[in-house]
Order: sequence, then structure tokens, then C-alpha cells
Amino acid sequence: MPDSASNSLALHTDLYQLTMLQAYEREGMHAPAVFSLFCRRLRDRNYLLACGLDTVLSYLESLRFTESDRDYLHSLDTFDDDFVDGLADFRFTGDVYAMPEGTPVFPDEPILEVVAPIGEAQLVETFLLNQITYQTGYASKAARVKHAATHDGTERLVADFGMRRMHGTDAPLKAARSGYIAGIDATSNVAAGKAYGLPVTGTMAHSYIEAHDTEMDAFTAFADCYPDTVLLVDTYDTLDGVHRVVEMAKARGDAFQVRGIRLDSGDLGDLAHKARSILDDAGLHDVDILVSGGLEEHAIADLVDQGAPIDGFGVGTKLGTIADQPYLDTAYKLSAYDGTPRMKLAPNKKNLVGRKQVVRTFDDQGMATGDVIAPADDLPDTGTPLLKRVMHNGTRTNDAPSLDALRSRTQEALAALPPRLHALEEAPAYPVTISGALQDRTEATAERLRAEMTT
Repeated sequence: MPDSASNSLALHTDLYQLTMLQAYEREGMHAPAVFSLFCRRLRDRNYLLACGLDTVLSYLESLRFTESDRDYLHSLDTFDDDFVDGLADFRFTGDVYAMPEGTPVFPDEPILEVVAPIGEAQLVETFLLNQITYQTGYASKAARVKHAATHDGTERLVADFGMRRMHGTDAPLKAARSGYIAGIDATSNVAAGKAYGLPVTGTMAHSYIEAHDTEMDAFTAFADCYPDTVLLVDTYDTLDGVHRVVEMAKARGDAFQVRGIRLDSGDLGDLAHKARSILDDAGLHDVDILVSGGLEEHAIADLVDQGAPIDGFGVGTKLGTIADQPYLDTAYKLSAYDGTPRMKLAPNKKNLVGRKQVVRTFDDQGMATGDVIAPADDLPDTGTPLLKRVMHNGTRTNDAPSLDALRSRTQEALAALPPRLHALEEAPAYPVTISGALQDRTEATAERLRAEMTT
């Protein structure tokens, strides 16, 4: 990647964000605006998990136009020299209100709201949508995968193996972090392990087995190097591979420390049953069975429901690429400017006006019963407000929580959802209502805009 692209995120935006910024500057439009980032519809999800906020706040705090950025903008002949030169002093000075990462979120609910001078709030749209959309989509998929692996009440390891088929190098890093918050236990991504302190895991590739004269030679050499490893047994014949692990155990006696085998192809349920029988007959009850290969939540749930004796899952391509839903219907819309509500009137793309809050109610057992979206200055009498002010005047209001704290909080939030929402198939929708006050303000704004269009 060229240095000019890697050293600054200011140009990670659409051109029209910059042309609008210049137009706002020329018109002297600097009043505060409110922009809401939300998802219009879920599409085959019963909930989403908000994620990506830490990335967004780091970006906003450090947003700068470098000399190289400004030189490039000068070269486009689209911008006035004075405007581009003035970008040397650009800083984000606004406030951000957001749901904490790992909060279950539903249609039309603001995941975050930006309150800032309109040019600043507009410029950051592209990056915020890019990061929140992907990380929220990935975390939501990861939570489904983890639930599928453990829905019978048995804890099983789930590892992220998806890096090699994900899009670029940034996505695997953000995915590993988001997945850990959502419940994924480990990642094969070494860079993510370093960056976020995540548990890293991995065994061997089939090529390692193939590079040796015999499968047993490969197993022996690898176990000599890594005594408590997991051995990949399906390069040639899966059950033959399991028998070779048994032979190794007999030969090594008390020195045998291999902790597991991995199945990566074939009928994983049937092979897991047969492999377990072979291992148990040899007294190798403590050798785990891990599986991988084209897995996603439905396949994992089927294996669990079959009673397949599987101790862990490596989940790659279909999780990493969010294969069944690679994008979310997210939007970042202006909802107020200079103290006046604003909205879009296009069919199916209307938005709620003003600064908003989402209030969640719970029953006596702590189970969520419904949400209300209301004006931030006119909240219901009961319930828990979900959006917190996380940035003030361009600076975080609190230190970023640890990933383990976010992970724990996420599990508590998921446990508080009605059980039907954890189903992999579409379930009756969680109730989300618009408060009367917000409905009135939105309808009044729409009427005002329609009247202005007819005059």
C-alpha cells in the first residue's frame, strides 16, 4: 500500500463528502447537525449486535489531513487552494452518542448519532458506515455461530479461521475483534492476536502431511515439535489417520500429549462418531475432536443436534465473508440542522428526526420486553436508555473498555433477549415502537417539507 494511503484515513471517504465540505465552508454553514446511523431492516436476522465503535472513536480523535493528502487534493483541480490549505487545521470537534459495543439493536434504532458542525459530521459518513456496517454484520453472524455451537448447553470452542478468504487485511483484524466480543473464542489471525491480545489457535495444513513420506512421519515430527498439538487426520483417509494417532499413543505411552484431532472434510458427524469410538476404545478419552471445512451456523447446529461428539469448530469462509448476508441496510442520515428537524421523504427511506434515544424495558426476570425510540429530550418514564455520550468536543468521554469486559457484557445482553430471537430462522419480531412525541415531530417535519415543496 502506498505510504500516502496508509498514513492517513482522511481520504478514506467518498469524493462528494469533500465537495460538500467545501460547499458548506463557502456558504458559511457551520451550525450543529445531527446525523443518525441506523439499520432500516434486518433481513434474515432476529437482532444485530452493535460493533465497531472503538474504531470509529479512534478515527474521529485522530482525523487529520496530512501534507500528502492536501497535495493530492490540490492536484484534482476540484477544490479551491484556500479550502485545501485550511484542511491542515481540520479537527473533529463534535459529540457522539452510541450504543455500547455488543448491544443488541433492531431496525430504525440509532446505533450512533453524531452531533457536530455540519461539514465535520458529513465528512465522516463514509468511514463510519464502512466500519460500523461490517463489524456489526460480522459480530451478528459470529453470535449466531457461537449460539449454534452451544445451544444444547455444552460449551464448545469456536475459532475464527476465515482470514484467507476475507477482503483485504483490515477486515480480518476487525472481524477477529468483533467476533471475540460476540463470543468467538480464538482466531488463527496472528496480527489480530498481537493487536488486540486475542487467543490465537491453529494446527497444521494438509501440505505438511503431504510433504512427508508417510502420514505417521508427519504426525511424529509435528508432535515432537509441539507435544500437545492437534493433528489433522483427513489428508488421505480420515479413519486411517485416527488409527495412526492411536498407534502413536501406544508407542509413546505416558509421553503422549496430543490433545486433539481435526476433521476437515467428509461427513463430519459420522466421522466424529467413528473417530470417537476409535479413540475411546484405545483409552484416549481426553483427546478432543475438532472439525472445520465449510461450516456456518446451520451446519454447526445440525451437528450438535445429531449428538456428534465434537469439542470445537473452526469456522472460516462463510463466517469471514458473512456469506449469507454480506451487507446490512445501514444508513447515515441528517435528522437535524441548526436546531431544525430534517428528514428524507423518499418512499421506504424516510428517517426519524432530531436527536434520539432508545429505551429498553425489562421484566422482573431481567428479560428484555421491548424498545421505544424517543426524542432525547422527551423519554418514557420507565426503561433503560441505551445510547451513551461517548465523545465530547472530539475527545472520548471514557477510556475504551477491555475486550473481555465487552465480551462479558455482550453475553449478558444476549442472555436478556427473548429466547425466540436466538433461533437461526426468522422469529416473531422484537417489539420496537416510536414514541408519540417522536411520531408527532417526524410527521410535523414531513408536513412542513411537503408544504415548502408546493410553494
